[in-house]
Amino acid sequence: MGDCKPGNPEVEVGEDLIVAAKSIARALGSKKNLTHGERKILADLGTKLSSLMTNRSTLNEIKVEDFGDIEDRLNSIQDKVMGWEADQTMIWDSSSNEANEYLNTVEEARQVIESLESLCLSKHDEKYELLNRANDVLQTAMTRLEDEFRYMLVQNRQPCAPEHMSFRSCEEDAVDVNSLMSFGDDSVEDSFQRDSVSRASEDSIIDLVRPEVIPDLRSIANMMFNCNYERECTQAYTTLRRDALDESLSYLEIQKLSIEDVRKMEWVSLNSKIRRWVWVMKIFVRIYLASEKWLSEQIFEELGPVRLDCFVEASKASILQLLNFAEAMCIGPHQPEKLVRILDMYEVLADVLPDIDDLYFGEAGSSISMECHDVLLRLGESVKATVIEFENAIASNPSTNPVSGGGIHPLTRYVMNYMRTLTDYGQILDLLLKDCDEGDPVSLSPDTSPTKEEENKSTHDSSGRKSPMARQFLSFASSLESNLDEKSKLYRDASLQHVFLMNNIHYMAQKVKGAELRLIFEDDWIRKRNRKFQQHAMSYQRASWSYILSLLKEEGIQNPGSNSISKSLLKERLRSFYLAFEEIYKVQSAWLIPDPQLREDLQISTSLNVIQAYRTFVGRHSNDISDKLIKYSADDMENYLMDLFEGSPKLLQSSSRRTGLVPLISCQPKRLLLLEVTSIAFGSGGQDPIKAESSTLEECLTHVRNLMKKKPPLNYNYATNLDLLESVEDTTFFLRRPVSASDRS
Repeated sequence: MGDCKPGNPEVEVGEDLIVAAKSIARALGSKKNLTHGERKILADLGTKLSSLMTNRSTLNEIKVEDFGDIEDRLNSIQDKVMGWEADQTMIWDSSSNEANEYLNTVEEARQVIESLESLCLSKHDEKYELLNRANDVLQTAMTRLEDEFRYMLVQNRQPCAPEHMSFRSCEEDAVDVNSLMSFGDDSVEDSFQRDSVSRASEDSIIDLVRPEVIPDLRSIANMMFNCNYERECTQAYTTLRRDALDESLSYLEIQKLSIEDVRKMEWVSLNSKIRRWVWVMKIFVRIYLASEKWLSEQIFEELGPVRLDCFVEASKASILQLLNFAEAMCIGPHQPEKLVRILDMYEVLADVLPDIDDLYFGEAGSSISMECHDVLLRLGESVKATVIEFENAIASNPSTNPVSGGGIHPLTRYVMNYMRTLTDYGQILDLLLKDCDEGDPVSLSPDTSPTKEEENKSTHDSSGRKSPMARQFLSFASSLESNLDEKSKLYRDASLQHVFLMNNIHYMAQKVKGAELRLIFEDDWIRKRNRKFQQHAMSYQRASWSYILSLLKEEGIQNPGSNSISKSLLKERLRSFYLAFEEIYKVQSAWLIPDPQLREDLQISTSLNVIQAYRTFVGRHSNDISDKLIKYSADDMENYLMDLFEGSPKLLQSSSRRTGLVPLISCQPKRLLLLEVTSIAFGSGGQDPIKAESSTLEECLTHVRNLMKKKPPLNYNYATNLDLLESVEDTTFFLRRPVSASDRS
């Protein structure tokens, strides 16, 4: 059990030391003139020598009288221990009385060894063999106790799989993202769906070992420590519990992966593993590790710091396995598609960090706690680096081919949906980005710099400046708009350039109108984007229809030297108009405006220009134009214009389609232009005009329906000024279109 350590150190003094002490005493005693200090030393030395001689005499008596009793006790102990060794059944499976008897026998063996060691027997003493026998018996008993300890820990393990814990693997739903171009609306949201675990389901300690055997395990541990077999006891415990935690991680489908394994993994698989890691981290810390520490505290309750030491040693490998995965995510290229997942990891690690600090405290646990803090710091740095890389990717996203039909670019969808997803991480992003560049106004477009009107407190700090996340989002949007301007130049047709920019800027504005982004970008940003896409709509109309409208003007169709109309020139003018209209129809029916309301508004606005000009031109020259020259009626052309921007090319047919008159009112809830439907529109009935500025939409529709029931309209008078459309967002229109069965009813 150990070296000779008797209670009185004087017992170890040899004969030569006693002789030397006597010599010193005689020398001092023969000196005539002793100082006070020398007299005191001489007196103390005499007392010590007397005590030493008494102890030696007592020890010799013990050796002679007690060896026989000790040997008898040892023989009895050995017989009992070896008797249990011959029985293959586990002692603690027999009965509590037998288990207690075994512990008492082991305690008796320990006391025998203590008694023998206190005698400081020489290795050459024939009685030293008795001490060796006692140590052998104790070694056999300790091996048996260790086996019993292991057996009880294994056989009484309870499954750590609470019923409320479940995780649906999303690997089959994950999207393979190889570039920014891979996402549409839905796929972005699905791929970046935020994972969460309710706190109520996390905080619970479960019994990892059946509670009824804890006292027995504690008794065995105490006995092994009392017999100086603490290393064997703690090693057995930590090995078994380390394996149990490894099995728990396997049950939770957490694999052991090296940093290189993580770096080589395809994103689809990696995305799924990150989501599982986020889910497991909370549960593992707050249930598995908390329960593991509770088990250690119960078994080693009376052994002080051993409780924490055993827990740390048993759990260190498993918690480091989880942290190593997080660290691997911080290494390598900072791909934008990883940002949301790294934010998830940062969020969950920051959330459980106080729990980890509580579990791993003091000198024993400080290394684990510090590693968690370091990994959290590296995750934060990775977030910042990925944000920068994301903006660079937006600005530099290459395009060699334009999007078909001038539709919404995948980059636009990706960035806007990405930002909407990032709003869930507002607090984290504000924390991590606050140390970055404080939003140099030069880096933002003139429209996106903060203004005095922007006072929303949720996205401003105490000084009135926009929050770090808001500044970063504005920078994202600015980079996106600049990139879209460059992408628009891939279209050779100037009209299609404007349609493309209109579509994408409108999409951005609509996304920002949602609750998540509106508080960040604010209404002033939305108003500016609304004006911007409307300006592109007006620019489209000028680029597409200016020439065709010029064909409906009076200039150039008079006879030379006269104001009379030349029928040949008029015929040529109409022919040119129809050819130009057919070409626009063929080309622009293949163009795409995905938003139904935006598409209809542009169709209506175009009709207001073209059809009214066509009606006026044909009506003015009705005496000079024969029916054969009229290739398309105004009604036909109105209906044809409703085919534009549908995304599928069409060819015109000269046969007229049957049409009816259906009022269409397209309005926004803010303001309405004054639209007069006069008595001319409905004949000479003398009905009062509708004043849209003082009427609700429903009132306008009801009034028109009532007029339609009395008499179908013969004409329309549009009080619409295209110049006003550039400054007024809300418009009301009436025009012809095919009558459906529901309209007729």
